[in-house]
Amino acid sequence: MSRNAKINTLLLAIVAALAVLPLALGLGDHKEEPFTGADAQAETAITEIAPDYEPWFAPLYEPPSGEVESALFALQAALGAGVLAYYFGLRKGRRQGEARAAGAGDAEAPAADSVGSGA
Repeated sequence: MSRNAKINTLLLAIVAALAVLPLALGLGDHKEEPFTGADAQAETAITEIAPDYEPWFAPLYEPPSGEVESALFALQAALGAGVLAYYFGLRKGRRQGEARAAGAGDAEAPAADSVGSGA
């Protein structure tokens, strides 16, 4: 197994552990909503500190349910990952194209010099 394969396997195992361990260890069992987002936690903290607080802005769109909100968030994450993957793939392709062009240019350069020097 190559060094890169070992690193990728280790990173995959770490990501899997980060996803599974909180569920397996029951880290959110004592809460009503164990895995709420940071926005909901901040709203709860603000309401406890200052019950009369009124937000400055209202949301542009309020999803009808938590499932729709989760689906929209997942769609946003997927689109962002797609854009990043396209960008990095494009950069890698350009680098490989430049390397091939440089390699082909080196192979053709001696032939051009020998033709030019013979004339």
